[in-house]
Amino acid sequence: MREAEKVPTQAGPCGTVLAFDFGEKRIGVAVGETLLEQAHPLTVIHAQANAERFAAIAALIDEWKPTRLVVGLPTSLAGEPHSMTARCTRFANQLHGRFGLPVDFADERLSSVEAEDRLRQTGHDARSAKAHVDALAAQLILQTYFETLANPHANPQADAHAQPTTP
Repeated sequence: MREAEKVPTQAGPCGTVLAFDFGEKRIGVAVGETLLEQAHPLTVIHAQANAERFAAIAALIDEWKPTRLVVGLPTSLAGEPHSMTARCTRFANQLHGRFGLPVDFADERLSSVEAEDRLRQTGHDARSAKAHVDALAAQLILQTYFETLANPHANPQADAHAQPTTP
C-alpha cells in the first residue's frame, strides 16, 4: 500500500455517513451525521456471498443516502498492516467502485474488544452479545472517524497505512 493521507478535511460534504466493520462472516454497519459527530449502531449483514452482501449494502445506501462511507482499517497493535488490512482495503475499493461514494478509513484496532466489553457491561451474555458486537464495533469505528475529523493528527497509525479510494 502507498502511504497517503486518509482523513478528509472539514471541507468535505456534510451529511449522513455509513461505516462498516468488515469481516469474512459478518459486516457491522453504523450510521452517523457529520454535523452532530455522533455514531449509532445500525445492523449486521450476515450474508457471506458477495452478491448478497452488496445487495444489502445497496439497500442501506438507498435508504440512508450517505454522502460518504467509512471502512474500519484493521492493523496490529503496533499499527502494522496484516492480512485483514488488505481485505478491508479491497472491500473499500469495491464500495467506491459500485456506489461511486467517497470512502475513507478509520482505525479499528480493538473496536470489537471494546464493543464486547460494553455489551457485557450492559448485561449481555456472550451469546446475546454476538448478535450486536459487529454493529457496535462499526459505531466505535465511525465515532473514531468523527473524532479524527475534529483532530486530524489524533490517529497517525491509520494515516500511515491507509490508501484512500477518493482524492
